[in-house]
Amino acid sequence: MKTYILFIMAVMLSVSIMAQNRSFYDFTVQTIDGEELSLSQLKGKKVLIINVASKCGLTPQYEQLQALYEKYGSDAFTIIGFPANNFKEQEPGSNEEIKEFCRLNYGVTFPLMSKISVVGEDKAPLYKWLTEKSENGIKDAEVTWNFQKFMIDENGNWIGSLPPQTSPMDDTIISWIEK
Repeated sequence: MKTYILFIMAVMLSVSIMAQNRSFYDFTVQTIDGEELSLSQLKGKKVLIINVASKCGLTPQYEQLQALYEKYGSDAFTIIGFPANNFKEQEPGSNEEIKEFCRLNYGVTFPLMSKISVVGEDKAPLYKWLTEKSENGIKDAEVTWNFQKFMIDENGNWIGSLPPQTSPMDDTIISWIEK
């Protein structure tokens, strides 16, 4: 019986350690056009992840995000927007409607993914990793509203989270990109 209990404990510890060793590159997401995107394709790039919404008081951040992408987007940096309807239903549109809204109103050319959930029971696996220490091995970081920002380094490691109200042109983000 002792051997069985020790075996179960070892398996549980292994699963816990494996979860903490996952990186950003271990995930596959769906683009707004419905194509699969393995995030391992972004190896070597710093990535700014943002949950976005079209009908939010922070929606004008799209303009700054696009400017940031135009200035720094390259082989070394990218932005990925994840539309989410979790906060007061401020992203009610379909993927096609979201894509059109972003293109027409803000000229968005940075990658947008399919609409997902970023909080709650149906939270997307990537957002579990972004927000739960048990998944990322570093820190819990609750998504508090639309336009929460997550920084991922060029090695796929979770670096930090910034509140929704933080401008995409904030010195913290610019310094991190330029470092």
